[in-house]
Amino acid sequence: MSFPRAGGTRGRPDASQRGLSLTKRQYVRFAFYQIDPAWRRLPPEKQAAHKRELLETITGFNRRMLLRPYSLMGTRADAELLLWQISESPLVFQELAAAIMNTAMGGYLRLVYSYFSQTKRSIYEIRSAQGAEEDRLIVQPSDAKYLFVYPFIKTRDWYQMSLAARQGMMDEHIEVGRKYPAVKLNTTYCFGLDDYEFIVAFETDEPSDFLDLVQDLRETEASRYTKQDTPLFSCINMRLAEALDALGGPAIAEPIVEDDHVALDVWTDAGPLEDLAEGTSRTIYHDGKQVALFNVGGELYAISNRCPHARGPLSEGQLASDECAVTCPWHYAKFDLASGAVIDGIASSPVETFAVEVRDGVVFIGNRSPIAQIAE
Repeated sequence: MSFPRAGGTRGRPDASQRGLSLTKRQYVRFAFYQIDPAWRRLPPEKQAAHKRELLETITGFNRRMLLRPYSLMGTRADAELLLWQISESPLVFQELAAAIMNTAMGGYLRLVYSYFSQTKRSIYEIRSAQGAEEDRLIVQPSDAKYLFVYPFIKTRDWYQMSLAARQGMMDEHIEVGRKYPAVKLNTTYCFGLDDYEFIVAFETDEPSDFLDLVQDLRETEASRYTKQDTPLFSCINMRLAEALDALGGPAIAEPIVEDDHVALDVWTDAGPLEDLAEGTSRTIYHDGKQVALFNVGGELYAISNRCPHARGPLSEGQLASDECAVTCPWHYAKFDLASGAVIDGIASSPVETFAVEVRDGVVFIGNRSPIAQIAE
């Protein structure tokens, strides 16, 4: 099955081309683990200690990559934990894999599947429902409850057809996908990097929507040219501690207070303050989100790194110290760094803001409570 969602480059204005050149293609890894049954026979105190050590080890990489945990308990027999990893360098994947294997629990974890891919612009013209051409160089996972990971390979006959012929079949394919707007698509490419050619990750809150989508896509012409599209993984979005608890042993996850006015106390180490000079910025991964951190006149500000208009990288934008604002490097969209509000330009919605604290010379980024955001 092939349903990429990245746009081509035909007819693209010069400004957009310049903006896209600023964006680094991302590397993506899907690492599926299974626990040795012997671990479940260990004393409870050892199991809890193992999980806490592994939790601390994995969360230590949150600043360097976007990392989402998922559980497969109850959906597959051969995989129980997924770590979806996204970074601008593949080296951090190797470091995380080695760190996991060096923990006590790592001795009981078996890596049963591992997929390595990268984002790129599609060769096909793919437009949004509004007619604008789409570009998906950036993978930005949502908070959807379910993730379906779908690796596949096309037949060689597919690549021997003309681009125009393939475009026609892709147009049909895309129209089917638009019948299911609640299913978000993330397409990455493996050519030469891994055994498969594409890894597609579908996000949705309703598994039946994905089932119906796949069934409908089977009837498209492009489906005839799929050589292999298994295994397929059904994953459940969880906090890392909850996903580890699903493996067995005593629970280590802290309960969530179900209150609209309470935010989880999640903080990420963003590095030493001395490394963030005045007038500079950096990109940090915090709580599964890419955050832009700015030092403006000695004051620190943190906002979502992706412009809501076309997902341009705000950390690479032009700072205006007098306005305490940043302008997206792709198109003209200016945002207030303190509130995230749109000051001027093409963007129609604000960006999320984050709390910033300095503790003993180290910068920390945290979630802002709804009350604080309403007050501003």
